[in-house]
Amino acid sequence: QVQLVESGGGLVQPGGSLRLSCAASGSIVSIYTMGWHRQAPGKQRELVAAIAIGGSTNYVDSVKGRFTISRDNAKNTMYLQMNNLKPEDTAVYYCNAVGRYGDILSWGQGTRVTVSS
Repeated sequence: QVQLVESGGGLVQPGGSLRLSCAASGSIVSIYTMGWHRQAPGKQRELVAAIAIGGSTNYVDSVKGRFTISRDNAKNTMYLQMNNLKPEDTAVYYCNAVGRYGDILSWGQGTRVTVSS
């Protein structure tokens, strides 16, 4: 099994920055892709960014150029650097781990990000 723990959320003003972390433990070797998702009030959860074991990344259009996903395999930790935050980025952010065949291994508990003046 894989366990994921997010941290780094909080309240930030528009234009500010935050870095989210997702620490993985357990059956790390089974993880192929990790991703960040978010769910705003009244909306469906959406994929924000993902990073594969080889380092390839993809982003939802609304965050391209502002968010950067990365992973430190030595620390078993994934990050989401969020710059130039906007009120519409307000949501609970979740990380997940996906196996080689697209199977969802685990979800984190979520960390809240609020962008407001």
